[in-house]
Amino acid sequence: MTDQFARVGELDIAYQTLGDPADPPLLLVMGLGMHLIHWDLELCRQLAERGFYVIRYDNRDAGRSTKIDAPVPNLMRAMAGLPIEAPYLLRDMADDAFGLLDHLGIERAHVLGASMGGMIGQEMAIRRPERVLSLASLMSTTGERRHGRPKLRLWSLFVHRAPQRRDDYVEYFVRVFRMIGSPGYPVDEARLRELAAATYDRGHHPAATGRQLAAIMASGDRTEQLCRLGVPTVVIHGTDDPLVPFRGGVATARAIPDSEFIAISGMGHDLPHEVWPKVIDAVVTNTERAAAPAPA
Repeated sequence: MTDQFARVGELDIAYQTLGDPADPPLLLVMGLGMHLIHWDLELCRQLAERGFYVIRYDNRDAGRSTKIDAPVPNLMRAMAGLPIEAPYLLRDMADDAFGLLDHLGIERAHVLGASMGGMIGQEMAIRRPERVLSLASLMSTTGERRHGRPKLRLWSLFVHRAPQRRDDYVEYFVRVFRMIGSPGYPVDEARLRELAAATYDRGHHPAATGRQLAAIMASGDRTEQLCRLGVPTVVIHGTDDPLVPFRGGVATARAIPDSEFIAISGMGHDLPHEVWPKVIDAVVTNTERAAAPAPA
């Protein structure tokens, strides 16, 4: 598929679309350092077959979207719970998403966000609930530090930048997903290597990922705002997620009134093919809640 570009303020946001533009729009928001291609094309096709106009895009500082000209803040300071000055926050990334929807002439959309993308989706629903038809928060959390803290063995991923050479990056990518992936499902290493190489070729910018991580850490706890949310929401989380622990999903579901919670046994911080049907069904059911008439 060919990337298209939306001018959003001073940024160029890379995006792709699938499906019939007359169908309800479904915006897919990806996580930390990830590109639009990490929404698997076949998964996107299956969502389009369920009646959605699917939009996947690169966040700022990822893929082929604009890279921000700013240094990476002191992440060790942030990990210690000390305040940092980030060049942008999750709310700015939410505004990027709205800007993309504006470019496409879309007033309201269903939103599916994974990991950091779930946090951006939460910010979208908090800031402009009239523009979010429904929210699916996948392997994400509220921003409350205790609930979102990864397992200790993964802290090294945040301290060390990814390698610069292509071959080294592919090995690094595979190693990371072995660490954070789903223990209950087989690993498709050939697919991982293919995806790693494609990611590198689309644009490898380790500092950009550091700025995104700073945005997460500096954006704070959304729990209070989520408790006032009126957007139909489903929270989906793997029971074996080492990066954003299962308790992070539980906290998200508890915070959002009337949200549905889907726990997927054996799933880590990735989306194995085997769980796609359950995730797609959960998203579809939640969008149907949004379309249902309000009780008299």
